[in-house]
Amino acid sequence: MRTETHSIVREGVIAGFLGATAVAVWFFVVDLIAGHALFTPNALGEGLLSVFGQSPESQAVNIIGYTIFHYAAFTLVGIIAVVLVHAGERTASVLAGSMILFVAIELGFYGLVALLHETTLGDLAWYQILAGNVVAAVVMGTYLWRSHPAMRSGLVRALDGTGE
Repeated sequence: MRTETHSIVREGVIAGFLGATAVAVWFFVVDLIAGHALFTPNALGEGLLSVFGQSPESQAVNIIGYTIFHYAAFTLVGIIAVVLVHAGERTASVLAGSMILFVAIELGFYGLVALLHETTLGDLAWYQILAGNVVAAVVMGTYLWRSHPAMRSGLVRALDGTGE
C-alpha cells in the first residue's frame, strides 16, 4: 500500500490559487462580454479600500489591491478546506458538517452582497457573484476530490450516517 504525505499549506495554497484564478477568469469574461473590462475587480477594489477608510484610488491601485486581497482570502479558504478534508479522512462526519458550514457561509456571503449591492457594488449582480463562487467551488472541490480519494467513501459514510 502506497502512503502519501500531504502538505496542508501546499495543498491549501494550490486549492486557493485555483479557486481565485477561476473567479478572476469568470469575472474577466463577464466584464468583457458586458463591454467594460476589469469593471468587477475595480469596483470590488474600490469597495475594499473604502472599508479601510481610503478614498477611491486609480483603477490600477483598486485592481492590484483587490487582487492581492482576493488571492490571500482564497488561499486562507483553501487551507481551511484542506484542513477539513484531512480531518474528514479520519472522521467522516467532519465532511458532512463541512458541507453544512459551506452552505451557511455562502448564504451569509450572499446576504452581505445584498447589503452592499446598493452602496458599494452597484451594477455587480448577485447572480454573477453566485456563478463565480460556484465555479470556484467546483474547481477547488475537483482538485481536493482528486487529491484525496479516501474522501469519497468518507463522504458517503457521513451522509448515510455510518461515519464516525
